[in-house]
Amino acid sequence: MSEVRGIDELINGLVRDVPDYPKPGIVFKDITPLLADASAFARTIDALCAPWIDADPRVDKVVGIEARGFILAAPVALALGAGFVPVRKQGKLPGLTHSQTYALEYGQETLEIHQDAIAAGERVLVIDDVLATGGTVEATVGLIRAGGAEIVGVSVLLELGFLRGRERVAELAALRSLAQI
Repeated sequence: MSEVRGIDELINGLVRDVPDYPKPGIVFKDITPLLADASAFARTIDALCAPWIDADPRVDKVVGIEARGFILAAPVALALGAGFVPVRKQGKLPGLTHSQTYALEYGQETLEIHQDAIAAGERVLVIDDVLATGGTVEATVGLIRAGGAEIVGVSVLLELGFLRGRERVAELAALRSLAQI
């Protein structure tokens, strides 16, 4: 593992604000400058893995939430020796799915997971880019629990503390964010 201290300053320095996207009044947090910097991206993946790298029992699956969560979760899964499972928007998965509808800060969305993606009793880590109102994480946790798996933690790149999403998923003891604004 490379050094993970100072990761919050690194993230805050490379994530840019895009005003009025996807709707007027929303400030989108664009992580592409962070992803484009190989060293910063590697440090970010190391920091996301750090709490779980020596977990006993180990993480069985890493769930990435569409779409930017995929970018972060897949390398975390590889580093942990775990499988990767995508949680997608409705209608994007070809097999039988569990689905969950939830409210966004600017609308409503439905997420899905393949019914056979996670087995009962497996230990699952959820990875996403941003924790905003908590709806996406809450819906994803519901999907994973529908399959009988155990949530060992949720790790996000950036937490928008002013939206109080952490309160919505307060029962998740192991909720970690690498940076907050």
